[in-house]
Amino acid sequence: MKQTVGSEQAIVLGGSMAGLLTARVLSNHFAQVTILERDAVHDRPESRKGQPHTRHLHGLLGGGFQIFNHYFPDLVETLAQSDIFFGDMGENMNWYTHGGYRRPVHTGLYGATMSRPFLEYQVRQRVLALPNVTLWDNCAVKQLLTSPGGQQVRGVLLEKRGEDGANTSLDADLVVDCTGRGSRTPQWLKELGYEAPPESEVKVDIGYASRLYRRDPHDPRGQQWTLFTPDAPGETRFAGIFPIEDGRWIISMGGWGGDHCPGDEAGFLAFARSLPALDIYNIISKAEPLSDIIAHKMPSSLRRHYEKMARFPQGLLVLGDAVSSFNPTYGQGMTSAAMQARELDQLLAKRPSLQKLAPAFFKRAAKVVDIPWQMAVGEDFRFATTTGPKPPGTDFINRYVAKVNRASHHDAVVSAAFLQVMNLLAPPTSLFHPGVLWRVLRGGKTAAAAPTYQPVQSITQTGHHV
Repeated sequence: MKQTVGSEQAIVLGGSMAGLLTARVLSNHFAQVTILERDAVHDRPESRKGQPHTRHLHGLLGGGFQIFNHYFPDLVETLAQSDIFFGDMGENMNWYTHGGYRRPVHTGLYGATMSRPFLEYQVRQRVLALPNVTLWDNCAVKQLLTSPGGQQVRGVLLEKRGEDGANTSLDADLVVDCTGRGSRTPQWLKELGYEAPPESEVKVDIGYASRLYRRDPHDPRGQQWTLFTPDAPGETRFAGIFPIEDGRWIISMGGWGGDHCPGDEAGFLAFARSLPALDIYNIISKAEPLSDIIAHKMPSSLRRHYEKMARFPQGLLVLGDAVSSFNPTYGQGMTSAAMQARELDQLLAKRPSLQKLAPAFFKRAAKVVDIPWQMAVGEDFRFATTTGPKPPGTDFINRYVAKVNRASHHDAVVSAAFLQVMNLLAPPTSLFHPGVLWRVLRGGKTAAAAPTYQPVQSITQTGHHV
């Protein structure tokens, strides 16, 4: 008789977004799910010590938004009633790239802009309201507990901080590592006599700085989201400003290859003024700052290829940034984690054998990660300073995507097709569909493309924006 995945206890390592989504999925299949979080967790939106990136601009792509809506059906109503942008992502974008603004277009892709702590808090409330999910905070996981010989993970050894400091063991049928880029699973595997997973690393030397500003709730610019992305290799700087909860703006600005945004007042404003359009500068030069300027650096994108491992212990999985952490400027992290969690849900519904669970899941997770990874590192290789394994055909694809970007200034069909790909709702190959290809090669200058949309100048001249 085959040994199937148990239905009693599952443990999730890490209480951030990937961990919360995983716990939600596991609640469908296990009698008890316990989330172990290293930091203290309070009943409010917050950025914890172990989450340095949560203070910066975040985006939930359309593909991720649909998955969140599936697992948390009342989340949309909460977001719609909040003081944030909520609406069609294509109709409400103000996105400058490759010398112009993408043409706004109705997509049916609903999105919202909010701080990462606010979104995580909304998700955490809903996950912890489930009767079979528990969160233990201030828990440091010391090691995995295994069967003799290390072939099966049976739980974890943890230290509950703030108490007597004694170690406690917690048994489980399944342990899922969602601790992010700093995951200790590769080291634990070596300690158990396994090989560490092969890695792919693409060095990008991204650095950016972020700040919060007060936003006038009557400012019509708060009904849009704004991005500036560079026309590489000639340009290296990017920026984004989103309206978020509590009447605030959040802005992040930075660049590739060491062209990082300064952390001082004058340098921060000068960086905003150096962008190809003044939308962001016109807001922050007049708005009241509500936070310090916070810097963050991301030296590389990192992918761990668990799907390539010949041996892996039973009862253990790895998910989210612990599998692949992308260049964060593309906003793919939360959506990739959500897609991986959905694959886990669908796989567990088939009641796979414990022996086959990890290989089957890592194969599915790899397919999820393949597209955003190729999109992110391919885009990064437009910059001469990027180094690492370069996907075949990258230069050809980048030349074509540059034409797509320029055609999207005028052509609604091309603009909509690009947004579908960017939101991980359509494969990049869809941009080569004949109905898109001929429009791109014509430069988007078709009869259906007029009129040209020019939001930034008119908006900034009237004191409006985002």
